[in-house]
Amino acid sequence: MQRIDAHQHFWKFNPKRDSWITEEMAVIKRDFGPQDLEPILKANGIDGTVVVQSDQSYEENEFQLAHAGKHDFIKGIVGWVDLQSPAVDEKLDYYSGFNKMKGFRHVLQGEADRSLMLRPAFHNGVAALKRYNFTYDILIYTDQIAFSTELVAAFPDQLFIIDHLAKPPIKDKNIIHWKKDMEAIAAYNNVYCKVSGMVTEADWNKWKKEDFVPYLDTVVKAFGTKRIVFGSDWPVCLVTASYTSMLQIVKDYFSSFTKNEQDLFFGGNASTFYHLD
Repeated sequence: MQRIDAHQHFWKFNPKRDSWITEEMAVIKRDFGPQDLEPILKANGIDGTVVVQSDQSYEENEFQLAHAGKHDFIKGIVGWVDLQSPAVDEKLDYYSGFNKMKGFRHVLQGEADRSLMLRPAFHNGVAALKRYNFTYDILIYTDQIAFSTELVAAFPDQLFIIDHLAKPPIKDKNIIHWKKDMEAIAAYNNVYCKVSGMVTEADWNKWKKEDFVPYLDTVVKAFGTKRIVFGSDWPVCLVTASYTSMLQIVKDYFSSFTKNEQDLFFGGNASTFYHLD
């Protein structure tokens, strides 16, 4: 079974566009491309990846499609479309012509309207995804989990996946409200969860692998072993951890699971969710 990193990024650094990269994140204030990641994947026994948009533009989609056309290790792309546009079907029809375009996401975490995903126009766009067999990545903060639960409930036949465990407050060791909300959204079988982005929600200077156990316990129990997937969030993870040290956290945690469960987490579930070749 292929080992898949289901969440990573490529970009050409642009200070204005990428203003979310602060001074304390200076290590990632540069370009990152396939040539940077491929040797890291090989060193860590990862066979392929899903590259996820980091800019909300159609130019971003073409940028990632160009990479995917040149590199076999890129198995899928999560792009961006304006889901609220009346022309959303036209855009999805176009992208359905690219085998490696698997799904889309919107940076909901950055929206002033925290419940934007409940707008009728947004729902119209999500309804269109199913017609073209596209997935949807839910990128939110914890205050938006309840709104997202309403979204997934409205579309039981649409596949959704939560990025970065919905960014729980690991640094503050605050788990109660997040745990309750994640259990609620996990009750919907059309929702998966990416075990990704944990290290950047922890204390960057002194996290230890034990910090992540309560959060991992929660998602494993809530989603089961068939709806969780591994993602590195490379290169964002580099602000606090190397690819190898980040990967070791989940390797250690899942070491007591069966081989089949480990195979599902480290690739099988991602292949199923994203329909990877």
